[in-house]
Amino acid sequence: MDKKLNWISALLVAGWVAGCASTALPPTEQIAVSKASVTRAASLGGNEYAPMELKSATEKITAAEQAMSDEEYVKAKRLAEQAEVDAKLAETKTGLAKAEIAIRNAEESNRALREEIDRGAE
Repeated sequence: MDKKLNWISALLVAGWVAGCASTALPPTEQIAVSKASVTRAASLGGNEYAPMELKSATEKITAAEQAMSDEEYVKAKRLAEQAEVDAKLAETKTGLAKAEIAIRNAEESNRALREEIDRGAE
C-alpha cells in the first residue's frame, strides 16, 4: 500500500511540476524588443519605404499588448515575435531602397563626370 501511495504521490508531483512548467510567463521582454524594432524601423524611414510591413508590425504590437492585458501570454509572445520580424523586414527594405537611391545618385554623378571629361577632351 505504501509503494502504491508513493507512486501516486510521485505522479501527482510530476503532473504539478509539468503543469507549472507549461504555464506561460508574460513576454514583457519580447514585447519591449519588438517595440524597439518597430521604433527603429520607423525612425529609419520605414513609413516611406516599407509602409505595409511597418503597419503590420505596429498592428501586431498592439494586438500583443491586448493579449498581454487578457493574460494570453502565448498569443502575446507569438504576436510580438511576428511584429519583430515584420519590423526587421521593414528596416531591411528601407535600407535596400536607400541603397538603390544612393546607387542611382552615384551613377548620375558618374555620368555627369564622364560628360565633363568628354567635353574637356574635345
